[in-house]
Amino acid sequence: MGDSDALSDLRARIDALDLDLLDLLNARARLAQEIAAVKSAGGDTDEFYRPEREARVLRNIKARNAGPLAGEEVTRLFREIMSACLALERRLRVACLGPVGTFTQAATLKHFGHAIDVVPLAAIDEVFREVESGGCSYGVVPVENSIEGVVNHTLDSFMLSPLRICGEVELRIHHHLLARDGAPGTLRRIYAHQQALAQCRRWLDRELLGVERVAVNSNAEAARLAAEQADTAAIAGEAAAEIYGLQTIAANIEDEPNNTTRFLVIGRRPTPPSGDDKTSLLFSTANRPGALYHALGAFAEHGISMTRIESRPSRRGMWDYLFFVDIAGHADEPGVAGALEEFERRAHMVKLLGSYPRAAL
Repeated sequence: MGDSDALSDLRARIDALDLDLLDLLNARARLAQEIAAVKSAGGDTDEFYRPEREARVLRNIKARNAGPLAGEEVTRLFREIMSACLALERRLRVACLGPVGTFTQAATLKHFGHAIDVVPLAAIDEVFREVESGGCSYGVVPVENSIEGVVNHTLDSFMLSPLRICGEVELRIHHHLLARDGAPGTLRRIYAHQQALAQCRRWLDRELLGVERVAVNSNAEAARLAAEQADTAAIAGEAAAEIYGLQTIAANIEDEPNNTTRFLVIGRRPTPPSGDDKTSLLFSTANRPGALYHALGAFAEHGISMTRIESRPSRRGMWDYLFFVDIAGHADEPGVAGALEEFERRAHMVKLLGSYPRAAL
């Protein structure tokens, strides 16, 4: 058999497999429709999306993947299959920090897949309000960056919001310098979100020290402005360049190659255990020596790992603070539940923000 015959045989086998895949995908989709019918018949019309089940399915698929496709690629493919099937049950509306082309939108699509209606909003508190009102089923907001730390507006929104955290997304961030033309020597102004400016500070100091830097609400907004104005550039991602018709003057200008942002998925309902979860809390302590140490000791005594702690002014009085903590495990697990019970006795105020599946890059 010659080379052309061998290639023809391989392509014929691929064509046959493609048809088998098509049949299997539609069989899965029909099962999703049957699930929707069963839920509707039972009056369960609000629980079509199950974040804990999707997390378990994706972990299992990745663990059983033998290659040659990489685990991340297999996970991405199955996420899209699950998204398309879920849309046959009920298409989700998901709010995120806009406008179109932000990293938050990219994180939203990474978590939910593309078979959703994305609702980009102008500010983080608007995302919270849209989900609280029922206008969207879920929202996605940035909470911290591996270089620049926490996003304070998100933490502040949790102080008053009844919403629960029901998922998290981690996204590698690559910043590009974008403009209408490729002439960096003529630039007078650079637009970007303040975090992007901070994450690219050393590159900007080295390459464009005399160019004005203007902070705006989002990198997508920066791209929009750069598309409208001469002699200006934006720091944003590939999606924004494509949407706003900009050229990439310099790619990957972030100062740290492992620059990663963590996003939270917020909703109105608690999430059951998935088998690999985190729990987030907001709390305060009495203003006396050792109060914080005494409260957090409840986790150590129960063998619960604390993965993050942040503080924010409580706005209730001078030098009065609230603390945000992430711990390993789900609040419904016996070990975590025991630790939380003891923690609540020791802290002044405790608000459970949610237990949710741990993210994986």
